[in-house]
Amino acid sequence: MTAVPRIASFHLTRDERALTAMARLGRDRRRLRRVDGLLFWRLLGTGAGSSTGPGADLSRTALFAVWEDDAALDGFLDATRTQRERAREDWHVRLRGAGGHGTWRGFDVLGVVDDVAVSGDDHDDAGPIAMVTRANVRVRAWRRFRAASGVVDAELAAAEGLLAVVGVGEAPIGRLATFSLWRDLHSMRAFADGGPHHRDVVRRTRTEQWYGEELFARFRPYASSGSWDGRDPLADTGTSIP
Repeated sequence: MTAVPRIASFHLTRDERALTAMARLGRDRRRLRRVDGLLFWRLLGTGAGSSTGPGADLSRTALFAVWEDDAALDGFLDATRTQRERAREDWHVRLRGAGGHGTWRGFDVLGVVDDVAVSGDDHDDAGPIAMVTRANVRVRAWRRFRAASGVVDAELAAAEGLLAVVGVGEAPIGRLATFSLWRDLHSMRAFADGGPHHRDVVRRTRTEQWYGEELFARFRPYASSGSWDGRDPLADTGTSIP
Protein backbone atom coordinates (compact mmCIF):
# COMPACT_ATOMS: atom_id res chain seq x y z
CA MET A 1 0.00 0.00 0.00
CA THR A 2 1.45 3.34 -1.06
CA ALA A 3 1.70 5.96 1.68
CA VAL A 4 -0.16 9.22 1.13
CA PRO A 5 2.47 11.99 0.86
CA ARG A 6 2.55 14.74 3.45
CA ILE A 7 2.79 18.19 1.93
CA ALA A 8 3.42 21.83 2.76
CA SER A 9 1.61 24.94 1.57
CA PHE A 10 2.18 28.68 1.49
CA HIS A 11 -0.61 31.28 1.41
CA LEU A 12 -0.69 35.05 0.87
CA THR A 13 -3.80 37.09 1.65
CA ARG A 14 -4.33 40.81 1.15
CA ASP A 15 -7.28 42.54 2.81
CA GLU A 16 -8.74 45.95 2.00
CA ARG A 17 -7.56 47.41 5.30
CA ALA A 18 -4.83 46.69 7.84
CA LEU A 19 -7.39 46.47 10.66
CA THR A 20 -9.26 43.76 8.77
CA ALA A 21 -6.06 41.78 8.31
CA MET A 22 -5.12 42.03 11.98
CA ALA A 23 -8.60 40.96 13.11
CA ARG A 24 -8.50 37.99 10.72
CA LEU A 25 -5.11 36.92 12.12
CA GLY A 26 -6.69 36.62 15.53
CA ARG A 27 -9.56 34.51 14.20
CA ASP A 28 -7.24 32.37 12.09
CA ARG A 29 -5.00 31.63 15.07
CA ARG A 30 -7.94 30.12 16.96
CA ARG A 31 -9.24 28.26 13.89
CA LEU A 32 -5.91 26.71 12.95
CA ARG A 33 -5.55 25.05 16.34
CA ARG A 34 -8.58 22.90 15.49
CA VAL A 35 -7.94 21.98 11.83
CA ASP A 36 -7.79 18.25 11.14
CA GLY A 37 -4.65 17.02 9.42
CA LEU A 38 -2.65 20.19 10.11
CA LEU A 39 0.74 19.17 11.51
CA PHE A 40 2.50 22.53 11.76
CA TRP A 41 1.63 26.15 10.97
CA ARG A 42 2.95 29.66 11.38
CA LEU A 43 0.95 32.83 10.74
CA LEU A 44 3.21 35.55 9.41
CA GLY A 45 3.34 39.24 8.73
CA THR A 46 4.79 40.37 5.40
CA GLY A 47 7.20 42.98 4.15
CA ALA A 48 6.33 45.79 1.78
CA GLY A 49 6.02 44.67 -1.84
CA SER A 50 8.80 42.32 -2.85
CA SER A 51 11.32 43.80 -0.42
CA THR A 52 12.96 41.44 2.04
CA GLY A 53 14.44 44.30 4.05
CA PRO A 54 12.92 46.32 6.90
CA GLY A 55 9.32 47.44 6.43
CA ALA A 56 5.85 45.95 6.62
CA ASP A 57 2.59 45.69 4.68
CA LEU A 58 -0.02 45.49 7.43
CA SER A 59 -2.83 44.66 5.01
CA ARG A 60 -1.12 41.47 3.79
CA THR A 61 -0.49 38.30 5.79
CA ALA A 62 0.97 34.87 5.10
CA LEU A 63 0.61 31.30 6.30
CA PHE A 64 3.09 28.45 6.04
CA ALA A 65 1.66 25.03 6.88
CA VAL A 66 2.45 21.31 6.82
CA TRP A 67 -0.39 18.84 6.16
CA GLU A 68 -1.03 15.13 6.50
CA ASP A 69 -2.08 15.04 2.83
CA ASP A 70 -3.80 16.97 0.05
CA ALA A 71 -7.21 16.07 1.44
CA ALA A 72 -6.47 17.89 4.70
CA LEU A 73 -5.48 21.03 2.78
CA ASP A 74 -8.59 20.69 0.59
CA GLY A 75 -10.74 20.61 3.72
CA PHE A 76 -9.11 23.76 5.06
CA LEU A 77 -9.54 25.59 1.75
CA ASP A 78 -13.19 24.58 1.55
CA ALA A 79 -13.84 25.74 5.12
CA THR A 80 -12.21 29.13 4.49
CA ARG A 81 -13.56 29.71 0.98
CA THR A 82 -15.96 32.51 1.96
CA GLN A 83 -13.27 34.36 3.90
CA ARG A 84 -10.81 34.07 1.02
CA GLU A 85 -13.37 35.29 -1.50
CA ARG A 86 -13.90 38.42 0.59
CA ALA A 87 -10.19 39.22 0.55
CA ARG A 88 -8.84 41.75 -1.90
CA GLU A 89 -6.31 39.17 -3.09
CA ASP A 90 -5.52 35.57 -2.17
CA TRP A 91 -2.88 33.12 -3.45
CA HIS A 92 -1.71 29.69 -2.33
CA VAL A 93 0.63 26.96 -3.51
CA ARG A 94 1.10 23.27 -2.69
CA LEU A 95 4.64 22.09 -2.04
CA ARG A 96 6.67 18.87 -1.87
CA GLY A 97 10.10 18.73 -0.24
CA ALA A 98 13.22 19.04 -2.37
CA GLY A 99 16.09 19.29 0.11
CA GLY A 100 17.74 21.68 2.53
CA HIS A 101 18.41 21.74 6.26
CA GLY A 102 17.31 23.20 9.57
CA THR A 103 14.20 23.50 11.72
CA TRP A 104 11.42 26.00 12.41
CA ARG A 105 10.72 26.53 16.11
CA GLY A 106 12.14 23.06 16.65
CA PHE A 107 9.90 21.44 14.02
CA ASP A 108 11.72 19.35 11.39
CA VAL A 109 9.81 20.57 8.33
CA LEU A 110 11.91 18.66 5.80
CA GLY A 111 11.82 15.51 7.89
CA VAL A 112 8.02 15.54 7.86
CA VAL A 113 7.17 16.78 4.35
CA ASP A 114 7.64 13.99 1.84
CA ASP A 115 10.33 14.39 -0.78
CA VAL A 116 9.39 14.70 -4.45
CA ALA A 117 10.63 11.14 -4.98
CA VAL A 118 7.46 9.92 -3.22
CA SER A 119 5.39 11.12 -6.18
CA GLY A 120 7.85 9.83 -8.77
CA ASP A 121 9.09 13.27 -9.84
CA ASP A 122 12.63 13.63 -11.17
CA HIS A 123 15.40 15.27 -9.17
CA ASP A 124 16.64 17.38 -12.06
CA ASP A 125 16.86 21.11 -12.66
CA ALA A 126 13.63 21.33 -14.66
CA GLY A 127 10.60 23.12 -13.29
CA PRO A 128 10.09 25.83 -10.68
CA ILE A 129 11.53 25.80 -7.17
CA ALA A 130 10.15 27.41 -4.02
CA MET A 131 12.61 28.44 -1.33
CA VAL A 132 11.90 29.14 2.35
CA THR A 133 14.67 30.76 4.37
CA ARG A 134 13.98 31.39 8.03
CA ALA A 135 16.13 32.40 11.03
CA ASN A 136 16.04 33.40 14.65
CA VAL A 137 18.51 36.27 14.63
CA ARG A 138 20.43 36.63 17.87
CA VAL A 139 19.98 39.99 19.62
CA ARG A 140 23.70 40.74 19.48
CA ALA A 141 23.72 40.18 15.69
CA TRP A 142 20.60 42.15 14.80
CA ARG A 143 22.33 45.38 13.74
CA ARG A 144 24.76 43.52 11.49
CA PHE A 145 21.94 41.46 10.02
CA ARG A 146 19.84 44.54 9.30
CA ALA A 147 22.76 46.40 7.71
CA ALA A 148 23.49 43.44 5.43
CA SER A 149 19.86 42.88 4.41
CA GLY A 150 19.68 45.95 2.15
CA VAL A 151 22.46 44.95 -0.24
CA VAL A 152 21.29 41.33 -0.34
CA ASP A 153 17.73 42.48 -1.09
CA ALA A 154 18.94 44.53 -4.07
CA GLU A 155 21.01 41.61 -5.34
CA LEU A 156 18.03 39.27 -4.97
CA ALA A 157 15.66 41.60 -6.81
CA ALA A 158 18.01 41.59 -9.83
CA ALA A 159 18.60 37.82 -9.82
CA GLU A 160 18.04 35.99 -13.10
CA GLY A 161 15.22 33.48 -12.84
CA LEU A 162 13.49 34.96 -9.79
CA LEU A 163 9.71 34.72 -10.29
CA ALA A 164 8.50 36.29 -7.04
CA VAL A 165 9.65 36.92 -3.48
CA VAL A 166 8.11 38.15 -0.24
CA GLY A 167 9.67 38.87 3.13
CA VAL A 168 7.73 37.31 6.01
CA GLY A 169 8.17 37.02 9.74
CA GLU A 170 6.73 35.98 13.07
CA ALA A 171 7.94 39.24 14.60
CA PRO A 172 9.22 42.56 13.20
CA ILE A 173 12.64 41.88 14.73
CA GLY A 174 14.50 38.62 15.16
CA ARG A 175 12.20 35.96 13.66
CA LEU A 176 12.38 36.64 9.95
CA ALA A 177 11.97 34.62 6.78
CA THR A 178 11.58 34.82 3.01
CA PHE A 179 9.51 32.86 0.53
CA SER A 180 10.74 32.95 -3.06
CA LEU A 181 9.86 31.27 -6.34
CA TRP A 182 12.47 30.49 -8.99
CA ARG A 183 12.26 29.43 -12.61
CA ASP A 184 14.41 26.38 -11.87
CA LEU A 185 16.97 24.95 -9.46
CA HIS A 186 19.86 26.30 -11.53
CA SER A 187 18.61 29.89 -11.17
CA MET A 188 18.20 29.55 -7.43
CA ARG A 189 21.66 28.07 -6.97
CA ALA A 190 23.25 30.68 -9.25
CA PHE A 191 21.99 33.40 -6.88
CA ALA A 192 22.82 31.50 -3.69
CA ASP A 193 26.36 30.61 -4.79
CA GLY A 194 27.16 33.41 -7.23
CA GLY A 195 25.76 36.57 -5.67
CA PRO A 196 28.82 38.17 -4.03
CA HIS A 197 26.88 40.03 -1.33
CA HIS A 198 24.67 37.05 -0.54
CA ARG A 199 27.66 34.69 -0.44
CA ASP A 200 29.51 37.03 1.94
CA VAL A 201 26.51 37.37 4.25
CA VAL A 202 26.05 33.58 4.38
CA ARG A 203 29.72 33.27 5.38
CA ARG A 204 29.32 35.89 8.09
CA THR A 205 26.17 34.29 9.52
CA ARG A 206 28.21 31.15 10.14
CA THR A 207 31.52 32.58 11.32
CA GLU A 208 29.87 35.25 13.50
CA GLN A 209 27.01 32.95 14.60
CA TRP A 210 24.16 35.35 13.83
CA TYR A 211 21.39 32.74 14.10
CA GLY A 212 20.06 30.77 17.04
CA GLU A 213 18.03 28.59 14.64
CA GLU A 214 17.74 28.45 10.87
CA LEU A 215 15.83 26.74 8.08
CA PHE A 216 16.81 26.67 4.42
CA ALA A 217 14.23 24.50 2.65
CA ARG A 218 13.63 23.85 -1.05
CA PHE A 219 10.26 22.71 -2.37
CA ARG A 220 8.73 21.70 -5.68
CA PRO A 221 5.48 23.63 -6.22
CA TYR A 222 2.94 21.40 -7.94
CA ALA A 223 -0.33 23.36 -7.83
CA SER A 224 -1.10 27.03 -7.27
CA SER A 225 -4.13 29.27 -7.59
CA GLY A 226 -5.20 32.83 -6.96
CA SER A 227 -3.38 36.11 -7.36
CA TRP A 228 -0.15 37.53 -5.91
CA ASP A 229 0.29 41.22 -6.78
CA GLY A 230 -2.21 40.84 -9.60
CA ARG A 231 -0.96 37.57 -11.08
CA ASP A 232 -0.03 33.99 -10.35
CA PRO A 233 3.80 33.94 -10.66
CA LEU A 234 3.62 30.23 -11.52
CA ALA A 235 1.06 30.68 -14.30
CA ASP A 236 3.58 30.11 -17.07
CA THR A 237 5.30 27.12 -15.42
CA GLY A 238 2.51 24.56 -15.73
CA THR A 239 1.81 24.34 -11.97
CA SER A 240 -1.08 26.80 -11.68
CA ILE A 241 -4.71 25.72 -11.65
CA PRO A 242 -6.63 27.18 -14.64
